[in-house]
This record gives sequence, structure tokens and C-alpha cells, in this order.
Amino acid sequence: MAKILLVEDDALIRDLIAYRLQNHHFDVVAASDGKEGVLLAKSENPDLILMDMRMPIMDGWEATEQIKTWPPTATIPIIALTAQSAITVNERKMQVSYDGYAQKPLEFKQLLTQIESLIQQRIVA
Repeated sequence: MAKILLVEDDALIRDLIAYRLQNHHFDVVAASDGKEGVLLAKSENPDLILMDMRMPIMDGWEATEQIKTWPPTATIPIIALTAQSAITVNERKMQVSYDGYAQKPLEFKQLLTQIESLIQQRIVA
């Protein structure tokens, strides 16, 4: 069973996404801010991270940068979850490396397709 770290500050959204992922047989670990997300990425070694980009304490951009620059977690795929436009996100991608993007409100079927593809790529690599 693949493990997904879900980093989302909105408890309702976090619980809804976690519930849907668990119904698709994923093990879900959740964090409510970027700082907690970085710590859980290091301790839980997830197969994939879903990262909200706008959060208190530490935003998703900084958390992604910390995860991607620490060698043991650098290869974990990260999907950015954000209400920001694709143009804004792609501009930021030049500075911070993430592996996928899902715009809020989320289209779960498309998100699930990205998740499965990135996890499969990681297994093959």
C-alpha cells in the first residue's frame, strides 16, 4: 500500500482528501502546515506528497524546497495543490521543483491519475 503525505491547512479539505485517498487504498499521513509536513516527510518516508502551497507557519513553496534539497527526501514526488493560476505556479516552478500540479477546487479523478502515475514512475525508477 502506497503512503501519501497530505499537507493541507484546511481541516475540512484535508479530511475529505484523506478519506477519498483511503477509499482508493492509500495509507495517508496528514500535516496541517509546511513545517509539520517537512518533519513528517523526513520521518515517514512517503511515496508521494500532496502539498498545499498557501499555509501558515511555513508555506508549501518553502516546505517543498526543504524536502527537495534534503538528499533522503529529494526524490519523493510532490504535487502542488493550489488555487493560484497555472501561470503563477509555473513561474514559481523555476525556483522550487515539484512534480505535479492540481488546481483547487480539485478534480479528484485527475488528481488520482497524477498520483498513480507518479508513484508508478517512482517504483520503476
